[in-house]
Amino acid sequence: MPDLGLNVLFKGKNLTRLLGGLGVALQISLLSVGISIVLGILLGVLMTWKNPVSRVLTRLWLETVRIMPQMVLLFLVYFGTTRVFGWNLSGEMSAVIVFSFWGAAEMGDLVRGALLSIPAHQYESAAALGMSGAQTYRYIILPQTVRRLIPLSMNLITRMIKTTSLVLMIGVVEVLKVSQQIIEANRMSSPNAAFGVYLTVFFLYFIACWPISVLAGYLEKRWK
Repeated sequence: MPDLGLNVLFKGKNLTRLLGGLGVALQISLLSVGISIVLGILLGVLMTWKNPVSRVLTRLWLETVRIMPQMVLLFLVYFGTTRVFGWNLSGEMSAVIVFSFWGAAEMGDLVRGALLSIPAHQYESAAALGMSGAQTYRYIILPQTVRRLIPLSMNLITRMIKTTSLVLMIGVVEVLKVSQQIIEANRMSSPNAAFGVYLTVFFLYFIACWPISVLAGYLEKRWK
């Protein structure tokens, strides 16, 4: 039977360290998702306004996120802004800022599409009932938008969890960084450690993301 290098996981606290690294990745991604949802809803509403200034600014935000790789944004925030402005940002905080900036733009575009899919007669009916614009959004439009958004936002959550693997490049000790440390520490005694450790990381990410994908599919079918 081939040596898969899984034995290194049971040396010392290696498996516990991997789980702790996954916890760091999930903490960054879930905090970023929470901020992205709030900012994304506001951004999506702004994207539907006919004001040319708001349209240009929100479009610029969205296109910046689509064009610029997340790793470049991480380097820009973590290495660039700390030197230019002289503040002290941790790797975790830099990651939350970048992923929230990215996630808010993606969520905003989803919200914009969901808002535009609401039939015009619902706005007209609300106006006929004497509801203000704010009341129309609060009681009629946004509840329907959120319901349509939940399955779509699940995909964004899984993407954000997976993209947190980039934060190892700015020194954050998450699951991939821990994997590298374990492999390096056991490279002489366990030459195949890389296969076993990265296979374990694959399953950890799968376990973290698969329930979210299943929930998204369930909600999409239920709310059709």
